[in-house]
Amino acid sequence: MNLGETVHLTKLKGEYRSRIYNKKKLVIYFFAIFIIFILLGIRIGYVMIFRSRHYAGLAQELHERERQIKAARGKLVDRNGVVIASNETVCTVSVIYNQIKEPEKVIQVLSDTLGMSQDDIRKKVEKISVREKIKSNISKETGDLIRSYDLDGVKVDEDYKRYYPYGTLASKVLGFTGSDNQGIIGLEVEYEDYLKGTDGEILTQTDARGIELDQVVEGRKEAIAGQNLLLALDVNIQQYAQQAAEKVMEEKSAGYVSIIVMNPQNGEIYAMVNNPEFDLNHPYELNSETDAARGTEEYQNLLNKMWRNQCINDTYEPGSTFKIVTATAGLEEGVVSLDSTFSCPGYRMVEDRRIKCHKTTGHGSETFVQATMNSCNPVFIDVGLRIGPERFYYYLQKLGLMEKTGVDLPGEAGTIIHKLENVGQVEMATMSFGQSFQITPLQLITTASSVINGGNRVTPHLAVKSVSPQTGSVHKFEFPLGDRILSEETSSTMRYILEQVVSEGSGKNAKIEGYRIGGKTATSEKLPRSLKKYISSFVGFAPADDPQVIALITIDEPEGIYYGGTIAAPVVGSIFENILPYLGIPKTEAEDN
Repeated sequence: MNLGETVHLTKLKGEYRSRIYNKKKLVIYFFAIFIIFILLGIRIGYVMIFRSRHYAGLAQELHERERQIKAARGKLVDRNGVVIASNETVCTVSVIYNQIKEPEKVIQVLSDTLGMSQDDIRKKVEKISVREKIKSNISKETGDLIRSYDLDGVKVDEDYKRYYPYGTLASKVLGFTGSDNQGIIGLEVEYEDYLKGTDGEILTQTDARGIELDQVVEGRKEAIAGQNLLLALDVNIQQYAQQAAEKVMEEKSAGYVSIIVMNPQNGEIYAMVNNPEFDLNHPYELNSETDAARGTEEYQNLLNKMWRNQCINDTYEPGSTFKIVTATAGLEEGVVSLDSTFSCPGYRMVEDRRIKCHKTTGHGSETFVQATMNSCNPVFIDVGLRIGPERFYYYLQKLGLMEKTGVDLPGEAGTIIHKLENVGQVEMATMSFGQSFQITPLQLITTASSVINGGNRVTPHLAVKSVSPQTGSVHKFEFPLGDRILSEETSSTMRYILEQVVSEGSGKNAKIEGYRIGGKTATSEKLPRSLKKYISSFVGFAPADDPQVIALITIDEPEGIYYGGTIAAPVVGSIFENILPYLGIPKTEAEDN
């Protein structure tokens, strides 16, 4: 084979290989395309069969406009079925840009009826958006008037606004709602999940341009109203207490007055007053004069102060009402008895401190019962020192004073007290008569309830149950009744001692003819002591032998006479005079004879 033939043969072989390669390449291409088509078919089949509902829904959404139907908020109802928080129908006005045919007419009508400037409305009318809210919480009458103009692109939807028929009643307990009807403070926020309900919706059909189609039935999902909340609170008792607080606050020019009325057996709160209260229907209006402008930090701080619930959010030195705790611990520990005798020269020396009695000349020789009746500091210093810091703190823990009460209201403050290792003789002495530590009024009345109810810790609470307005289903709230924390004997003894305080001692101004009343007075000096500012208080209960109701009043910085027995005890007495017959508590036979 010559050279030419060899070259030709080589060329032919190359061409053959090239044709084979191209054919393989073509087969691969066709196979790849085939696989792609198969995968595409599988995907289309999957979408059509398994995801059809999903994508149909998305397609539907492109031609639907959603409008929310607000759910009615659950009512707040007192223990007698009286509605104290309800709803009133209001309207929300909005515009849809691409449906407006007469923009100038829309601007004019909305400006005139809503009392808004045309410039403000024009900005929203001319804004290219799916839906633009003009104003909410307008009256139903105004909403109906706007509807009557039948303006294209203007929507008027009904909504609900919270309404409080009693205005200021229990304002810091009930709380209020915001612009979107959500709870802000008090029970309104604590039970938000029960009260808020579930919003519904209206689905309106539109064309590709977003214009609503005529003669097409709207889709509608009805709203579910929130659950009604039934409370232990009693409107009548709350009113009695609130009127009493207002009266003494005015008479004594006090900073504030708080009153709690409670069932000591189960912790149900019948009334909780924080005077001055505020108007729940206008919660952003201050209840006092100020130069601060709305929207400023100063104005907001004043609002926060106005909304504060002093009964649970603020702590104070309880003073002599705390002697109930010291006496209870002393009796349980066995370091004192009814017949124990003491001597009061008008002071007690503790280390290098001379701690005075309120009676500077002294009470002389007295029994423990007499010392409690006289609210004698030196005697309670003796009892506290006999108990000692370790055992004293043990009883504080046992009586629940080192923890929060667990009340169903937000923002409860805890006890402020020395660490045990920092408690010396002087600290122990001052703590024994209610100084050098701080608790809330609610903590004091809860602990006092445990002392007099037979020795059982209770959880103070306002809510009793929730009820669905749709189904009538009931959810009962459970609040723990603690284990026995002191003996029945000690509880009985304390009831006897505290009854003597009212019948013959410092609390005699709380006495009511025909009823056995127990209680304890207090006059606590605020910090700094140099200012000579006081909190006057009294805790009382009835009947003394079988307590069904307990009340605590605190009067902040009263002017003039400031002794708890003089100005606080009579207020509780007047409240009891009204509510004991109301609660069906009979007078004692002994007093009737």
